[in-house]
Amino acid sequence: MQRRKFIQNIGIGSLAFPLANFTGIDKITPGNNDVIIPQGLEKGDTIGVVSPSSAIFETQPYEIARENLEAMGLKVQFGEFVKSRYGHLAGTDKERAQELNNMFGNDEIQGIMALRGGSGAARILDKLDYKIIKENPKIFIGYSDITALHLAIYEKTGLVTYHGPLAVSTWNSFSFDHFRRLLFENEKITFTNPKDKGDNLVQIDNRIRTIRSGEATGRLVGGNLSVLTGIMGSAYFPSDWENNILYLEDVGEQIYAVDRMMSQLQLGGVLDKIKGFVFGKCTSCNPGGSGYGSLTMEEVIDHYIRPLNIPAFSGAMIGHIDDNITIPNGLKAKINATKGSIELLENPVK
Repeated sequence: MQRRKFIQNIGIGSLAFPLANFTGIDKITPGNNDVIIPQGLEKGDTIGVVSPSSAIFETQPYEIARENLEAMGLKVQFGEFVKSRYGHLAGTDKERAQELNNMFGNDEIQGIMALRGGSGAARILDKLDYKIIKENPKIFIGYSDITALHLAIYEKTGLVTYHGPLAVSTWNSFSFDHFRRLLFENEKITFTNPKDKGDNLVQIDNRIRTIRSGEATGRLVGGNLSVLTGIMGSAYFPSDWENNILYLEDVGEQIYAVDRMMSQLQLGGVLDKIKGFVFGKCTSCNPGGSGYGSLTMEEVIDHYIRPLNIPAFSGAMIGHIDDNITIPNGLKAKINATKGSIELLENPVK
């Protein structure tokens, strides 16, 4: 799996919980959880910044992360081990898991944001304390490799988490506006693509492509395609896909690899159960060494999705892009594949 490297970051501050050897104790029965929606954010709240995947090797990204969050009116507390390093990882598996457990258990933290993605989040899934997470529901946001955590937390606890920008992401007005309306103002957003044509007669950038027209209602579950398929077959992969809306994105994958992963979803029975499908962006995904022998990305997606006869579209503002929306993972929504819209049917926070 190739993933575009993001700038990295760090901070200071530690949590008041002792380092313990959590090994996934008090696991919740998969698939038998009521959906839990966390409290929203207010200015002055404290965001805990964790690094559950790859390490950051420079100092400036930590400053950027702090300044990003403070510009939103939030206080920042970096995790105890964000500066740790174990190979390419931001600390040992034990440290990274404990950091996330601590943040959920700390009453002074109102929300948690991943510093960056990369790789390694799946290594800590069996070391998280899902009982603490379920008993202390709070906003958790990130994307890319953080998909593994979104899916595991949703499967084990029913907690709605948020597939959205990282602490070191490009927080432009588009991304922050959706984040603010969703998590501060508790708005049932209808996500649509920007309509800016620039100097063109018709829209060129960020076009929606309808794969199958129509509307579908279901719970939004998904994330990064390669990370999602990477935990298939484990106890942390969602066990109930019936009537869900699957949303996907990826970066740096050759088209043959996307085809293989979509085939895995088909053979694993996921695609036969979903009620709707949304593909965001596959940034820097190309034929690679396949050259003229490669299928196009459209051909790959259409091969697996069109025969399902469900509402489906691609081109949503989800992915490794600057204009990245925040999607509530596990929340009920309605998609309109003709318009290319995602309408939230439940309040995104309490």
